[in-house]
Amino acid sequence: MRFLFVGDSMTIGRAGDFTWRYRMWRHLDSLGSLETLESLESLPSGASSHASSRAYEIVGPRTTLYEPGDDAATSHAYADPGFPAAARRHLAGWGEGWLHMAPLVGPVVAGTGADVLLVSLGLIDLGWYTNSDQTIENVRAFLTAARAANPRVRVVLLPVIPNIRAEDEPPFAAECARFNDLLAKTVADLDTGASPLLLASVPESYDIHTDTYDGTHPGPSGEHKLAAAFADALHQAWGVGGPYRYA
Repeated sequence: MRFLFVGDSMTIGRAGDFTWRYRMWRHLDSLGSLETLESLESLPSGASSHASSRAYEIVGPRTTLYEPGDDAATSHAYADPGFPAAARRHLAGWGEGWLHMAPLVGPVVAGTGADVLLVSLGLIDLGWYTNSDQTIENVRAFLTAARAANPRVRVVLLPVIPNIRAEDEPPFAAECARFNDLLAKTVADLDTGASPLLLASVPESYDIHTDTYDGTHPGPSGEHKLAAAFADALHQAWGVGGPYRYA
């Protein structure tokens, strides 16, 4: 299984962060090869019959963090310098949303062989670029492109977590809520046996005042909770791996 992380600033992280990608890598690494993952036969039909002989891989065209001083993704300063280069790969960008990723995902999936996409997008779209209706059209374009590149691709999507702005601006909070409703309906409408879609759950305990460093971007506790949202969704819905262990 080749995992591709897709996201915005919450996923790429900034210089000095661990990132939730790191926490997810630690989780996957603790499971070892797919031979140690639970019940691969319970995966949807997208899983190949010989998948259990392959180790997992993290894929993607980018490896860097956002560097505020450069206002660009130029940093390699992860909080853990032992984070392996191959595990740092991703398709995430500071200020990039569904609008930006929809044209990119097809070539990336085709070029990397990604077959499981872990996607956290939407907040930056709603905050800066598009309303909920326009954003969901970009979600559909993204999924269409990913499936054109790999008809058996599996996608786990995390709903938008409203940030500090939503506390001060009720219309923005309402737009986030409406997008999440549309996202759930879209996942239900477009889910197929060949290319299953899975909606992860926002952790009930996620608190933007304690799990982020600025009301938006995850700190260490938030990183763990975001990784757990994906890990637990994979385990509970598809029998991949085990429950997330906070360590």
